[in-house]
Amino acid sequence: MHYHRIPHSTLEVSQLGLGTMTFGEQNSEADAHAQLDLAVSSGINLIDTAEMYPVPPRPETQGLTERYIGSWLQKRGSRDKIILASKVAGPSRGNDASIRPNMALDRKNIREALDASLKRLNTDYLDLYQLHWPQRQTNFFGKLGYQYTENGVPVTLLETLEALAEQVRAGKIRYIGVSNETAWG
Repeated sequence: MHYHRIPHSTLEVSQLGLGTMTFGEQNSEADAHAQLDLAVSSGINLIDTAEMYPVPPRPETQGLTERYIGSWLQKRGSRDKIILASKVAGPSRGNDASIRPNMALDRKNIREALDASLKRLNTDYLDLYQLHWPQRQTNFFGKLGYQYTENGVPVTLLETLEALAEQVRAGKIRYIGVSNETAWG
């Protein structure tokens, strides 16, 4: 396995990572543990998850992916060998409104989401914590016929970054990032 350092970080990540968005929907806990074992034995050290997984998001399964990874980490005791990445969901897009009552990317929601993820994952820190999508209207996933509408964003990017920085200072996050963003964003 080849490893690369993420620029401006100390993270040496495997060239391949394990995405886990089906754990708890298409995969049982035993299947998830077997896949995690195989990935790690193959040299993969990057495990990617999110608070909203598995997909499609449903209230009865939300958080199972992180729980399965957390039970695996608890059994294997290999947290220091894993680059663990998770994501905080941004404002609801309709089918994921059950994650948290208010999914704004503000200080309160970021803290609540992170603490819940850490608990499910049985860890006290994440190597990488990402915004699953930004808190603004944008054309996610190349939707055809997208119409931009000018509307005020209730939470500024600065407020979101300050909230994440607080969690970095608290030692709960090593690095921050963003997922599902446009190139211009």
